[in-house]
Amino acid sequence: MLEITNTTKQKINKKQAVTLVDYVLHFYKKESKEVSLVVIGDKKMHSLNYQFRGVDKTTDVLSFSGDKNNSDFLGEIFINIQEAGRTAKYIEMFGAKKSATYIFNFLLVHGLLHLLGYDDKTEKGRQAMIILGDKFLNGFFQKKVL
Repeated sequence: MLEITNTTKQKINKKQAVTLVDYVLHFYKKESKEVSLVVIGDKKMHSLNYQFRGVDKTTDVLSFSGDKNNSDFLGEIFINIQEAGRTAKYIEMFGAKKSATYIFNFLLVHGLLHLLGYDDKTEKGRQAMIILGDKFLNGFFQKKVL
């Protein structure tokens, strides 16, 4: 289950986000887990990145694991919608230009993978998460889950 809070004026496809999260959680047999998504802009993301990681710049996605006392709550994902719109930044990552919607969905899956235990602190882990996120999105859209 996905709860969405959009603090920006930019519209997101909430139905698509919910269905995508359900798709990934189903794959990992975590359908009963709850996830929170907060859509924010550069300024708030910069603040969170500095507060929780000590990094004095904005980023595209942050994930925070849920409360250990609430086993149903997997965690919270923050996506910087402005960063997702900077599509040229992602060309090298994907080997081709992708739409802002694709990048937003990729960041959602990426954040979810972090909540499920994946780590991108090493280049090998980062590449594995990129490939896995891309595979989830390709499967999601090819199966026309929506």
